Amino acid sequence: MTLPPELAQAARTLFGDRLDLAAAYAELLATDGVLRGLIGPRETPRIWERHLLNCAALAERIPDGASVIDVGSGAGLPGLVLAIARPDLTVTLVEPLARRTGFLIETVERLGLARTVRVFRGRAEEAAAGSRDTAPLSADVVTARAVAALDRLAAWCLPLAVPGGRLIALKGASAAEEIAEHGAAVTRLGGGEPELHRCGVGVIDPPATVVEVVRERVVGPARKKGPKRSRGGRRRGGRDGDR
Repeated sequence: MTLPPELAQAARTLFGDRLDLAAAYAELLATDGVLRGLIGPRETPRIWERHLLNCAALAERIPDGASVIDVGSGAGLPGLVLAIARPDLTVTLVEPLARRTGFLIETVERLGLARTVRVFRGRAEEAAAGSRDTAPLSADVVTARAVAALDRLAAWCLPLAVPGGRLIALKGASAAEEIAEHGAAVTRLGGGEPELHRCGVGVIDPPATVVEVVRERVVGPARKKGPKRSRGGRRRGGRDGDR
């Protein structure tokens, strides 16, 4: 998977001395990724421009040494790209589908990233809740790319961010409209006011569009309403045996 010459300077800027590792990942996406249906064949010529560089630009919004959870990681975008560009990060790739997690596990091993990257098979809600065998996951930064509208994304991702942590979502041209439409829902879910950022300005063209939300409050699950009671204290609509 050859790096287009016109993108070489941007790739060197974003990946530095780990550019060869990024190139190895690009090759895996263009081969195994296509064969397994994780990347469309028509995407192969655009792997560097549309996928790797766009995702790597997101790194400028992530603090040094941060922990990262990538929700709906798919083929590892943007989580694996961030782990390659930023070896100071610890990254957890959250993905529910077996064929995708299989690819992610193999890719992490083949790229030698097992020290800083782990793969969790499951949905975001399962990662946040934990289980008998797995502690709940949380991180300083939660990332997502092309997963869902901002209100649903906040519902899935904010519970995975530590208080004061951030959701950083790669979005498209409609990002501003999503903020206007779903800002109130994000607030109800414990997030601050969504902010729009352009990443990679002067490095990639066009820059990556990012929506960032700080987790300001911990919001518990909605309480289920019990059956209504009559003035006499009895439940309305109950069976005779309940009285």
